[in-house]
Parts: sequence; C-alpha cells; structure tokens
Amino acid sequence: MREAPSEPSSSEGNDALDERTELTRARRVVVKVGSSSLTAPEGTIDRDRIGELADVLAERRAAGTEIVLVSSGAVAAGIAPMGLGLRPRDLATQQAAASVGQGLLIAHYTAAFARHGLTAAQVLLTVEDMMRRVQHRNAQRTLRRLLDIGAMPIVNENDTVATHEIRFGDNDRLAALVAHLLRADALVLLSDVDALYDGNPARPGARRIPRIADPADLDGIDIGSAGRRGVGTGGMVTKVASARIATEAGVPTVLTSAANARPALAGENVGTLFAARARRRPSTRQLWLAHATAARGSVVLDPGAVRAVAGGRASLLPAGVVKVEGDFSAGDPVDLRDEEGTAIARGLVNYDANEIPDLMGRSTRWLARELGPGYEREIVHRDDLVLLGAAREQARRGGGQR
Repeated sequence: MREAPSEPSSSEGNDALDERTELTRARRVVVKVGSSSLTAPEGTIDRDRIGELADVLAERRAAGTEIVLVSSGAVAAGIAPMGLGLRPRDLATQQAAASVGQGLLIAHYTAAFARHGLTAAQVLLTVEDMMRRVQHRNAQRTLRRLLDIGAMPIVNENDTVATHEIRFGDNDRLAALVAHLLRADALVLLSDVDALYDGNPARPGARRIPRIADPADLDGIDIGSAGRRGVGTGGMVTKVASARIATEAGVPTVLTSAANARPALAGENVGTLFAARARRRPSTRQLWLAHATAARGSVVLDPGAVRAVAGGRASLLPAGVVKVEGDFSAGDPVDLRDEEGTAIARGLVNYDANEIPDLMGRSTRWLARELGPGYEREIVHRDDLVLLGAAREQARRGGGQR
C-alpha cells in the first residue's frame, strides 16, 4: 500500500484551512445521515439520535444557513413494526418496510424540528425525477420553495416505487445529486465512521486522512468496508463515490460521524474533507451515468470512434463499433471500450445487444436506406454519454466535457 495523504502542511494546509473556513460561511448545505447513525443497537429507530441531529441542524439554520437533510432510515424504521429481525434482502420486502417506516421516520423528524419552530417537509425522489428534465425542474423548484418559506426539507429515495434497474441504491449518491441540483455550497456525509482512514480504523496505527485533493489520493487505500450491523446499504465505498460525484460538481464534501455534525458544520478539522475540483459544471445526467450506474455490457470501438468519443463532442455511430459484449437492452447503461479493453465512456444504449452486430461498420445513411428510418440513429447519443477515467481527465484539461 502506498503512503496515504496525512495531515496537510504548508500551502496544502492553508488550502484545507480555507476550505474548512468556507463551511462556516456556506449559504446552503446538504447534510446526509445514514441509517446506522439513527438506530439503536437492536436496529430500531432511536428518537434521541434524531433529536440530537435536529438540534444541530436547527442551530445552523438559526445562524442563517439553508439546510437540506437527506435521511436514510425508512426501511430500518419499518423493520420492528413488521416483525422482521433483520433488514430484508429482497426488494419487495424492503419496499414494504419502507412503506411502513417512512411515515414513522418523518413523524420523528416532525416532532424533533417542531421543538425549534421548524416545519419538516418530506420529499421523496427517484432516479427518474433527477434525470428527466420536467421532473428535475419540478424537484428543484419544490426544494427551493421549501427553503424560501423556511421549511426543513427531508429527502429520501422513494423506495416503494424504485426498481433494481432504476434506483440510486443508497442515499449517499442521492445526496450528492441533490447538492448538485440545488447548487449547494457544501455536502456533509454523516455515518458511524468519523473519517476516511488509510487502513481499517479498528486496527492500531490507522491514520485519519484529513483531506483528499484529487481522486489519485485514494490510490492504494482500502475503502471496502460496509456499514455496521447491515442496517443500511451504504458503506464507505458509496460514501467516497458520493464525495467524488459532489466534488466533480464543484461541491466540497466532508465525511465524518453523526457525533461530529456540529464541529463539521462549524468548519473544525474533523472527518475527511474532499476538495471541490470541477472546472465546468457537469449535468446531473452525466454525474449519474459516471458514478451511480453499473454497466450492463460493453461495446468495443475502433480507433477512429475512440478518438471521436474521447474528444467529448461525438455520438457513437454504428460504423465505429467492432464488437459487443454482454446481454443488455435498449436504454441500459453500457461501457464504451477501446480494443485493449479500457473503458473510455459510459452511455445509455439505443439498441438491444442482439441488434448491434448487424449494424456494426455500417453508416447510418446505409442503415436507414436498407432497414428503414428507425435505424438512422446512434448507438449512444452524445447527450446520453459521459467520459470515464483518463479520457475524462484529458477532456477536463482541454476545457471540459460538453
């Protein structure tokens, strides 16, 4: 394992201090709290923990900062009333538990914030709400209006209608996309771990990493730990992924424990700060494709298509495809790979996997003439495509993606 970044020094330390100080002046902050931070040892919702978090957020709200809370816990809240011993594994039972638990969870928040004269407002979102233009704008307007009237928006994924194929899968990524949606000044991720460490924090000698300035700082660091007791779906992997989404959108992110919520919001040196790094603001769709989807297959591109796509301005046409891998349907996310196997982009494909071999190497004009106008379309349209890895970094240095 390579040596991880430790306590910052010199100019890097000044940068970290300035970024932390900015938190105290943030006009709008998205705070995400996980199920493990809201539950008692037996896995049921702990009203005292909800009350403590509400106290901290209300205090910051009174100081003039707009707060949007993204809260997990609906499934956990429904486990005991449904007589379940553990978090269910199948989606249908999870959705049933969420249906029972969401009302209980928001009732606890309503009571906790009412003590501070704040009105809790439940907002349930799905991936489609964030990806489709009309729903995206409506969600944005609703959240902004709630902030304008002084309410406390409490956001959760709408688990009862989400599917395995179209869902965030965890509220960490949802929080990052909400931060992007609202142009938040900061994102604070609260969990049962106080920071990112260069090793297992339960082992002696593990060091807290106070600042991540670049994704390369994560190389060689094991972040594969899961959440405690199986209460929630988001482990450290999803929290780091969420931080990468937010920082790519220009939103600095602090990862720490719920116990550190007050000092984190006060700009104190707790947890791990992920520095914002965006030069050009990406779309919500691009962030979702790059960080919150799993490819269902791949299409392999010839060198010319690689250059066109990697330039960040071209759709993928049938003429540039040389191979199809996997079994996927139209609308699924797929990786676009070069002939060496490197993924250069991810996008939403317009054809089923079994349709593409007959189209490969053909121009769209030829396909329209021989097969009909329905085939005069791209394999992946540029609006449904995002660059990955080295291709994305190169595009960023050259002025950013589309």
